[in-house]
Amino acid sequence: MNNLKLDISKVFSFVPESVINAAEPRVKEQLKKLYNKSGEGNDFLGWLNLPSAFPVDLVTDIEKTSEKLRKSIDVLVVVGIGGSYLGAKAIIDALSNNFVWMQQKTGNPQIVFAGQNIGEDYLTELLAILEHKNYGIAVISKSGTTTEPALAFRILKNHLESKVGKATAKDRIIAITDESKGALRKMATNEGYKTFVIPDDAGGRFSVLTPVGLLPIAVAGFNIREFIAGAVAMEKGTSPDVAFLKNPAAIYAATRDALYHKGKKIEILANFNNKLLYFSEWWKQLYGESEGKDGKGIFPASVNFTADLHSMGQYIQEGERLIFETVISVENADSKLVIPSDKDDFDQLNYISSKRVDAVNKMAELGTMLAHVDGGVPNIRIVIDKISEYNLGQLVYFFEIACGISGYLLNVNPFNQPGVEAYKKNMFALLEKPGFEEDTKKIKSRI
Repeated sequence: MNNLKLDISKVFSFVPESVINAAEPRVKEQLKKLYNKSGEGNDFLGWLNLPSAFPVDLVTDIEKTSEKLRKSIDVLVVVGIGGSYLGAKAIIDALSNNFVWMQQKTGNPQIVFAGQNIGEDYLTELLAILEHKNYGIAVISKSGTTTEPALAFRILKNHLESKVGKATAKDRIIAITDESKGALRKMATNEGYKTFVIPDDAGGRFSVLTPVGLLPIAVAGFNIREFIAGAVAMEKGTSPDVAFLKNPAAIYAATRDALYHKGKKIEILANFNNKLLYFSEWWKQLYGESEGKDGKGIFPASVNFTADLHSMGQYIQEGERLIFETVISVENADSKLVIPSDKDDFDQLNYISSKRVDAVNKMAELGTMLAHVDGGVPNIRIVIDKISEYNLGQLVYFFEIACGISGYLLNVNPFNQPGVEAYKKNMFALLEKPGFEEDTKKIKSRI
């Protein structure tokens, strides 16, 4: 069942509905290119049918491995960068208690992340905490040589082996890597680590529905079968067989493209639920890395409302009119909290006493949408009934398939990231990495 609803009615005063509907042939053509693998980057489309084709025995293996880890550790350190950590963090944060880090015992290991930066203080402080914890490591890398995660894993592996001994450490390290090649695969084979495979045909930002995302989510105590089931429902609901007007991903891609050609170059993903903060970070990587090429692409930004209404809200309301807004709206809160009455009413809130806090939040959301539309900001609304594994699975696949369509509408390859290599080349040259001698000479002449 598809629980996701898309509302683009607050775009029509900027782009007529007829213009979006007229994009149907172009959008259907790009969707077919994804499915018949005739577009650029077609060797990285393994995510497309992954939910419905996910092997049952692999789900079982992930669950059994996570259960074994859950019995022996208090903390799992997930080592990875980009899509190798953002997807898992997005889903775990969305499903977790806001204050899980303050709870003494939750029944589930805490999930922390490393290898997503090159922070000496970050790693030092993490090691100080881990010194007093039973912990394990899930290291995620196709090659095993990406600087940030490789550096973090070397340090953490050394610490864990020194702390518990090499034999025990071996049973607490999971490697998620290439099936047959690369430095991490070689190390995992030599050391005897339990391993899972990153599919060759699924890039990092499209990998949350592989063991890259599923293992950490399972260790955190969440239902990965429901997560996959949600993605399956969205896969069915966005296939080429679905009529354009009933396909939310097709409509979203068409609407974004129409706004882009009207001069709306920045998309702001907004939410009114703090648990979705890192979902926005995952979304920013997905769209930024997929579309930002050849001097083209919508710049993905995000805000966390209502907090950012008191900061970024000013720009959104009255700044340069280059922006449109996509809001993820959650219909139902998990909890129920009623605002009490106060006899003195010094804060002048008695007029909303007896209302739920979420009811006030919903009026803030509605009021914000109307104000922003009046201020010249088109608004797209994506609605889910609640935050759950199933709905997050739907949301992930919805954005993935829409991203593929959007990239092809822009006539770029949405599945590569050549620009990411530029900083690496300079960094290796500055560090005087073997093989970069000529680059080292050139770059040192510039500084």
